[in-house]
Amino acid sequence: MLSRGFYWTLWMLSCFGQYLGEDLQFSDPANGAVGGSVVFAPDNLPSTSIDTIQWNFGTNIIVTGHPDSATILSAYRDRVSFDRNTLALELRNLRLDDSGKYSLTVITTAGHQLTGETSLQVFENITNVRLTGPEESLIEGESSANISSEGTGSISSVQWMKDNSHLSPSNRISFSSDNRSVSISPVQRSDSGEYQCIYRNPVSSETTKLSLIINYGPEDVSIKGQDVVDLGVRVSLSCSANSEPSASFSWKFNETDTNVTTDTFTIDQTDFTHSGDYECTALNNVTKRSISQKHALLVKVGGGGGGGGGGGLSSGAIAGIVIGVLVAVGAICGLIVYLNKTKIPEQNLQQIRPASGAAQTRQEPEYEEINDFQKTNGEGTSESSLYVNLCENGNHGFSNRPRAPPPPQVSNPPPVRR
Repeated sequence: MLSRGFYWTLWMLSCFGQYLGEDLQFSDPANGAVGGSVVFAPDNLPSTSIDTIQWNFGTNIIVTGHPDSATILSAYRDRVSFDRNTLALELRNLRLDDSGKYSLTVITTAGHQLTGETSLQVFENITNVRLTGPEESLIEGESSANISSEGTGSISSVQWMKDNSHLSPSNRISFSSDNRSVSISPVQRSDSGEYQCIYRNPVSSETTKLSLIINYGPEDVSIKGQDVVDLGVRVSLSCSANSEPSASFSWKFNETDTNVTTDTFTIDQTDFTHSGDYECTALNNVTKRSISQKHALLVKVGGGGGGGGGGGLSSGAIAGIVIGVLVAVGAICGLIVYLNKTKIPEQNLQQIRPASGAAQTRQEPEYEEINDFQKTNGEGTSESSLYVNLCENGNHGFSNRPRAPPPPQVSNPPPVRR
């Protein structure tokens, strides 16, 4: 009995098993866009001849009859095509109310019925996506930024990007519950960049962009240039600062405005008056912040250093020095000539001559030298000429040349006759 029952089961499976596994199969549910089209096609076909087919949308019949002469119902006549070889159904000019379940029923010539089912979701295309951001200037550490997105159509997801990288929440960045807006507070300079918002659904996507500029600075002001330079060279001092937007510059020299408003201060030809402190001030016209930096410059003769322009004096500097020396020498010569031609008042010479007995005894040898000098140089020598020569030689107005030895001292002078 057991063996007979076992064989009976195998026979039933061999007769009907082919139909048990032949229900019609469809791939994943279909998605379509309003105004678009979609095709429903079974993945497998019956292995026997087909007598009739029927496509349904829910309980509504779309196509029915023999595959070679199937009838399309009037409600779908302008929107449906049927392929008798593949049993595929094409639905065109989709509407939102086309979303739902679609089924195919096949009856074979042997009287067996096969069914399969799939579904369709119709979406509106996403359009008119845009971003709205802050209109006022954003200042680092002070401002907050709110970016909102808008768009039409069937929105399945919203994604935020910054500079083509995923934007994630943080202690400064937060998103709304529907993910359609983002808030940043306070803003930092790293928040500058291009923000992208992507609206998606299974049949379409739209991306919109917005750029944010975070203003900051100025900071890190520095002056590049020589510290010590030669006389008569060209010098440039360059000022820079880290700032958004770019800073404007002004210069002072020894605390006095120079009316230079560029980032470079240039001296075409240095002289000694250019030595001093140069101060550069950087100003951000948006943040209203400013910062200054000083630079000391020393102009020396042949003292070029710190990258100065050249190791020696320029021809102009040498000419200036030579002219200055010649002028000084000429002035000295003129003074000497003037003194030689001008008579010195008698009272000035009286200061040289002895005025009293004690003074006369002390000055007598020196006065005798004056007489000797007059005799040597001629009787016509003027007192002014004598005075000039004496002054030129120093030592109380007398020559530094070796003096003649004094007359020998007589121990016993002869008696004076009366």
